[in-house]
Amino acid sequence: MGDELELWSEFNVAMVGGTAALAGLVIVAASVNIGEIVKARSLTARLAAGISSLVLAIIGSGLGLVPAISAVWFGGALLAAAAVAGVFQVVATREIYADHNPSARAKAVKAAVGFLPVAAYAAAGVLAVAGDPAALYFCAAGCILAIITAIIVSWVALVEVLR
Repeated sequence: MGDELELWSEFNVAMVGGTAALAGLVIVAASVNIGEIVKARSLTARLAAGISSLVLAIIGSGLGLVPAISAVWFGGALLAAAAVAGVFQVVATREIYADHNPSARAKAVKAAVGFLPVAAYAAAGVLAVAGDPAALYFCAAGCILAIITAIIVSWVALVEVLR
């Protein structure tokens, strides 16, 4: 898998930088209204899950830059990171369903969106351990999904808190 990872190095460098910058911006933006955000447990949990997805993307792309990392280590580390991010998504899902506010709609969609990058990285981990180079495409999908979902969740959290 080392040769395949080498081909993805520019992508991984770009994604590490981009997702790290985005994670920082999300944290700074949330800190402006943090007093209001923490009052809404589901928003807080969803924001934490969005940030955990970005951290997952940073880890996934960062692992892709480790020189001569074996497929087993790469896949195992992806699986471990996806499991941790998955815990944040489970907590967010529980809070979404516990929210009895009448304006809390589309609970299934809100819950499912957060699991997309986690599922992509988990699949990448399994494929990497099996030595399948398709793992790298799942990593790329997971990274892009993490960025998209984090932006959506962050926007919702920052806008909903002002309503």
